[in-house]
Amino acid sequence: MNQNSLAVEPSRALVGALWMVLAGIAFSLLNVVTQWLTMKLAFPSASAAFWQYGFAFAFSLPFLRRLGLSAMRTHYPWRHLARVVLAALGVEAWVAGLAAVPIWQAIALVMTSPFFIILGARLFLGERVGPARWAATAAGFTGAMIILQPWSDGFGWAALLPVLSALLWGASSLITKSLTGIERPETITVWLLVLLTPINGGLALAAGFAVPTGATLALFLLAGLLTAAAQYFLTLAYAAADAAYVQPFDDLKLPLNVLAGWLFFGYAPAGYLWLGAALILSASLFIMRNEMRRERQPA
Repeated sequence: MNQNSLAVEPSRALVGALWMVLAGIAFSLLNVVTQWLTMKLAFPSASAAFWQYGFAFAFSLPFLRRLGLSAMRTHYPWRHLARVVLAALGVEAWVAGLAAVPIWQAIALVMTSPFFIILGARLFLGERVGPARWAATAAGFTGAMIILQPWSDGFGWAALLPVLSALLWGASSLITKSLTGIERPETITVWLLVLLTPINGGLALAAGFAVPTGATLALFLLAGLLTAAAQYFLTLAYAAADAAYVQPFDDLKLPLNVLAGWLFFGYAPAGYLWLGAALILSASLFIMRNEMRRERQPA
């Protein structure tokens, strides 16, 4: 390994981390806009999901035009459809959750998604789940219970919506994982972009379609732009550096969302958030480091 390669790697790692942090900032601002629209302005959550991702789709059209619809050619259309339906339902649950619970609680609970992926990988993909992964999963769900506090008088069923979104997104990720070895990344991406908006539109129609006007329309344009930008920043982060390196920077979304909720809504998270969040974050990082060690081991 020469000196030039040693000089390049740290810069790529830094660029990847910066793109991931920018994605976290964009997602935090997006959550503020979404919560303002659904909680403060009482815009129906199903229609909110449609308009947010509909405008994001419009901002993504140059990318789609470059790839072309030929990228959708596949031998597994039903698997793609199931993946996108689960992702769309996860979006609906997430937006509905933001209409009912503070940002800090929602973002902490949605971070349980990796644990659902582990359970699903064992149940549906037949992957081996050793004691370490079971222990980390148990710790993560314990953290979620500390944040939810279902035994308290203040518990409301709406608090489970972020957990439901984590479950649905985890299931969608499992199908994506099963497709990555047999499909091109472009095919996986285009199917998601093309199908997500009409599926969200059907769900919005079923719930009573609402059309934004005035300032509400401007906020949805901003939400669509932030959605497209955040996804683009994520792509740049994973293109710049290894996923194992940049993933921990994704966990910055918790303090970023806590800060955003405090600045825009005055939410002051209770002390138990940090205990539950610490368990979830520690378990996630443990799983990631454990997987890295397993990948380095010779077959």
